[in-house]
Amino acid sequence: MCSGRWGGVSGPPFATCNVADNVGDDPAAVAANRARVAAAAGLPAPAAWVWLRQVHGAAVHLADAPTPAATPPEADAAVTTRVGLPLAVTTADCAPVVLAAPGAVAVAHAGHRGLVAGVLEATVERLRDAGAGRVEAFLGPCIRPARYEFGRDDLARVAARLGEDVVGTTRDGRPALDVPAAVRAALARVGVDAVHDCGVCTAGSADHFSHRRDGPTGRQVTVAVLT
Repeated sequence: MCSGRWGGVSGPPFATCNVADNVGDDPAAVAANRARVAAAAGLPAPAAWVWLRQVHGAAVHLADAPTPAATPPEADAAVTTRVGLPLAVTTADCAPVVLAAPGAVAVAHAGHRGLVAGVLEATVERLRDAGAGRVEAFLGPCIRPARYEFGRDDLARVAARLGEDVVGTTRDGRPALDVPAAVRAALARVGVDAVHDCGVCTAGSADHFSHRRDGPTGRQVTVAVLT
């Protein structure tokens, strides 16, 4: 499940359904927005979810219980084999990736730094450590190359790690990072070739938060639950 921008109570620049508690929004508004998202999705209350302190790294949290709201673990992905336990990552332009396999599920936050660090490969490895079988992936709303101009040096670093397919161009022909291509390349390295892409560009969608487009802004949430 991926939330969107609208239907919450936050004011500008977080208008309206910001679910991130680390961007400067009113904590009461964040709590209300999280509760609204949970209710709309038919999920348990957000206090029963696994939340992370995301740092653009490659650490993976192995979850068997909800995380404390005040002290979430520092990680950019979570894996569980527990049925019914929601795993959450918040994003604006970075890629939210759900990984599903028989008996286990995971969710990962994959920006360019996390992709270079190997967060998706590490998450798939943890899934397989948990005894999961064939892994499939879902790529949620993220920025697309047409709107993601990227410095040449940083782009070269990602390409050196994941291949030249990650090099794209913007609408006006400038160098760009193709985040979906980087996600597919990272997953292919660990044998995951079934990637279902929602196709939404956050920077081009009025229904989603985008830091690249708006500067200070809120975050949407992607939630994975093993059933």
